Amino acid sequence: MILGTVTGAYEAVISLTVQGPAGQTREVESVIDTGFTGFLSLPSALVTELGLPFLTTESAFLADGSLVSFSVHDATVFWDGHPRRVYVHISDATPLVGMRMLDGHDLNIRVRDGGRVAIEAAQ
Repeated sequence: MILGTVTGAYEAVISLTVQGPAGQTREVESVIDTGFTGFLSLPSALVTELGLPFLTTESAFLADGSLVSFSVHDATVFWDGHPRRVYVHISDATPLVGMRMLDGHDLNIRVRDGGRVAIEAAQ
């Protein structure tokens, strides 16, 4: 089970360990975003620091209707105690956990300041 908390700004936040190809790791506080259909977004500086390999460029519509292009990189995330290869979109904003990362899991959020966030594999 992955546990997190709801912040005073009402963001559901979890901590993830992201690993680069040379084995270096960083702990990343990430906001759960059910409107993001990808796996994970990270700032470009962190992608560079970890040496995450470039895979492709993708386009997506944002909530405001604008079309943007994102670089997509390969990374390993420790998810519920296990390494998992994921696609990382570069976005110089708060790191986000998207719906593909949550695929096959149940998400429970107690929505209040300090509320519990729990992610567990679906049965």
